[in-house]
Amino acid sequence: MFAAERRQLILEMVRANGAVSLRELARVVQTSEVTVRRDVRALEAEGLLDRRHGGAVLPGGFTRESGFPQKSHLATAEKTAIADLAANFVEEGEAIVVGAGTTTQELARRLARVPGLTVVTNSLLVAQALAHANRVEVVMTGGTLRGSNYALVGSGAEQSLHGLRVSRAFLSGAGLTAERGLSTSNMLSASVDRALVQAAAEVVVLADHTKLGTDTMFQTVPTDLITRLVTDEPPAHDDRAATELQALADQGVQIAVAGGQGGSAGSGAGAGGPGGESLPSRQQRRDVPVPGPRRQVPGGGGQLRSASASASMLGEQGPGAERARVADLRRR
Repeated sequence: MFAAERRQLILEMVRANGAVSLRELARVVQTSEVTVRRDVRALEAEGLLDRRHGGAVLPGGFTRESGFPQKSHLATAEKTAIADLAANFVEEGEAIVVGAGTTTQELARRLARVPGLTVVTNSLLVAQALAHANRVEVVMTGGTLRGSNYALVGSGAEQSLHGLRVSRAFLSGAGLTAERGLSTSNMLSASVDRALVQAAAEVVVLADHTKLGTDTMFQTVPTDLITRLVTDEPPAHDDRAATELQALADQGVQIAVAGGQGGSAGSGAGAGGPGGESLPSRQQRRDVPVPGPRRQVPGGGGQLRSASASASMLGEQGPGAERARVADLRRR
């Protein structure tokens, strides 16, 4: 493929999806990330797109929201690894809330075998993933169906969450920064996500590395309310993503990196197996300590924690060792 053809295809992908990772672009145009990065720089120089943390976005600062068909094909391996790891933080008999999104849908597929679990959700996709799990109770909010992401939104959804209290909320979004927290491009979705947060003692954000440093219009969860971020290993060249991770850790967010120890980020292997469809074993889930609310953690400082998709969180390492890991990400 000639350079002009590659760049036209790259531009069409970014226009269709709003944001695309370099990894995904390289896969589609069948070339190296180095070549794609050079193409993206050329397109940025022409004002046709913006480079952003290991990917490319529409020009203008804020990324727009993609529809479900586009989102479902983006960063699929990364979402699989993140969902494998996030499932380790759910215990038998818990009551949790799970927000809308393709990453949370992947998580729901792994929760289908957790006995005694109660899942409250405004997502038809999450409910569908758990529909045949006979040991999981699914509670859906009311509201108006938003077709672009198959989520229930509006005052009906928000009112149904009043008075609810669960152990933790699992949410995704369009962007995540240390300065502003989690954000999304749609006002109605943001409002329901805020209601989900109010119902939970802890908030776990699921976001792949392409969303780190990306800011969108409506804030859903400020950084000081995020208990933990589950993400994937940033590419070796992505210094800005590593910097953003450290900034989040400095503000008290616990970081779990899928593929961070002995795994390959975005490989799809790990606890869920090659297909990523099975839940980590009961014993593996027990090996992962479930912390209390962040306000009860002494010192409250940022401790960067990493784990593979099939291993337990490395909560016993000191802050120095954890910060060294982020520094190593920058050097690479």
